[in-house]
Amino acid sequence: MPNPHTATQDDLDVPNENRVHEVLRKILPIHCPMPGTSLWDSHPQVYIPVEETGSAKCPYCGCEYILKD
Repeated sequence: MPNPHTATQDDLDVPNENRVHEVLRKILPIHCPMPGTSLWDSHPQVYIPVEETGSAKCPYCGCEYILKD
């Protein structure tokens, strides 16, 4: 995963390009936007409480995060 502070714009993912993300318990806590995305044209970073119910949506962009074990 590229460092968003040192990567060129071509190295970064498009923010919120994927609307559904499956995440593993070992990478919790998870936040939106995901690591490696360009934050300048996205939204503030928020932590997603996916471990509480098994899935949760970002309050800013509506991306859904699903916990996979």
